[in-house]
Amino acid sequence: MTILNVQDRVLTLAFPGWERLVAGRASYSIAISAVDSVEVLPGWSSEILGWRSGLVISGFRKLGTFRHPDGTRRLVSMTRGLPLLRIRSRDREVGAGFDELLVSAPEAVELAAELDALVRP
Repeated sequence: MTILNVQDRVLTLAFPGWERLVAGRASYSIAISAVDSVEVLPGWSSEILGWRSGLVISGFRKLGTFRHPDGTRRLVSMTRGLPLLRIRSRDREVGAGFDELLVSAPEAVELAAELDALVRP
């Protein structure tokens, strides 16, 4: 499962084991100053994510990069049954190529509160 860590005002997603192969990277980091908003959804997002490079096991797991027809580029690691963090970057350039991160995590509520406190000091 993707690991989220906040340290020194940087959010890092680490993709362990097989996830790094599917995600096409071992990790991804974004400065907290580049985060525009943080939202917690109760679970799986059923919205259309767009074209993908990665893995989709329908109704269970989505992992990889997705480009929506409107141009939104997302890094996604979603697992059914877990709360979902939606993290929007201020713009694609400061988000290292991504407009949004969609990441499932058991500790999503706590992480969202921590990130929100750092984004809005």
